Amino acid sequence: MGITERIDAITLITQDYRSPTPPIPKSVKIELTARCDFKCFFCASGARLRKKSDMDWDFYARVVKEMREDGVQELGLFYLGESFLCDWLEDAVRYAKQDCGYPYVFLTTNGRLARPERVKKVMAAGLDSLKFSFNNADPEQFHEVTRVKASDFHTVVANIKGARSVRDEVEKETGHHCGIYASSIRYDGEQLARMEKAVEEILPYVDQHYWLPLYGQAGLTAGAGGKVATAGNQGRIGALRPPLPCWALFTEGHITYDGFLSACCFDHDGRFHMGDLKTTPFREAWASSAFQALRTANLREDVRGTVCEKCMAYGESKDDCEALAKPMRYLPETA
Repeated sequence: MGITERIDAITLITQDYRSPTPPIPKSVKIELTARCDFKCFFCASGARLRKKSDMDWDFYARVVKEMREDGVQELGLFYLGESFLCDWLEDAVRYAKQDCGYPYVFLTTNGRLARPERVKKVMAAGLDSLKFSFNNADPEQFHEVTRVKASDFHTVVANIKGARSVRDEVEKETGHHCGIYASSIRYDGEQLARMEKAVEEILPYVDQHYWLPLYGQAGLTAGAGGKVATAGNQGRIGALRPPLPCWALFTEGHITYDGFLSACCFDHDGRFHMGDLKTTPFREAWASSAFQALRTANLREDVRGTVCEKCMAYGESKDDCEALAKPMRYLPETA
């Protein structure tokens, strides 16, 4: 199964998950670190709306094993931070795969620190999928978007190419295959054409490349950079979902570095905490009264008065919500 098929399976809320108390999610993302080396205009991470640090290993080991016993099948070793900043990333992969038996462990990176020697370690540890967020056409746009030095654009491209060579080495040595993927954000109607050459350069080195819309990140980056974001998190271009009900509340768990279960895939300020996993089992937090109430509002497609209200996916009335459920006109239905 390719990465887009997996994404589409998670963003589709099937009937058995359309409940205030859905089954344990098949997929969970866990934040090994909240730190990031980029300050992208489209991401609220740079605003430092919360303290940023790394997850405690003992907590990680306990909750990851607990979730596997509960039935979680796919574990993403990232959330809002850059996981290659975590010194024990490869240990986290090895533990999830070998000690806990997760069938699928995946990772997304901005690519600057994903050097071949480090990538080889995480692949040899059992990583199943490595995706690069490749969002810039050239050094100039790279600097404009990420606010780090322009020349690092070439570092990212070199690391993508290096990952392919490393993957081939690891597969030959161990027989383990790790998928290599890339996604790009379509900031506006010009970005597809602007990135044509850059995407063309990396295509021979990845198994699949796909496009994403520009998200407003729970309303925190609405209008950032003068760009128009889509309504909520509608998934990927080619399989866009309505913003209400939001799939992130029903089909995937999100755990912050400091141990909270969040209802949002962009919880930069703690508004969406549904349970403290340092004191509450994952299964109980997933079915907490706060989570049930928020899911009920989403199922009604009316989130006024909830923490979801400020997300730019939702207007001040149900009519606004229904209008926003339609993809923005500049985003085609197919990629």
